Amino acid sequence: MGRLSIHVLDTTLGIPAAGVAIDLYRLPNPGAGGARLQIKSAVTNSEGRTGEPLLSADPLETGVYELVFQAGNYFRGLGVALTSPPFLDEIVIRFGMADPHGNYHVPLLLSPHSYSTYRGS
Repeated sequence: MGRLSIHVLDTTLGIPAAGVAIDLYRLPNPGAGGARLQIKSAVTNSEGRTGEPLLSADPLETGVYELVFQAGNYFRGLGVALTSPPFLDEIVIRFGMADPHGNYHVPLLLSPHSYSTYRGS
């Protein structure tokens, strides 16, 4: 069974980022037109993960997706003084899923001024 999961880590504090709101969208196929479709919303738990995978199916629908992480709201909630507008507010990660049975894991390492991501395992 294929799945999509995330893990968010606050590199400023060196801890999992609890309370980060995330939206998952599926983008239309190239040339198909139309708008992106919101599939799911979730919030990270005390481990910086969602309680269940964002997607879990056999097979997964292949295509292009976007994860939108509400980093600005997360840091505001911690009382971090951010510029107006903040350097990073919504972090959008666009990625493709080509394997309908694959396990896709998207870690996000974030701070108020930087982020990093990769395809995890």
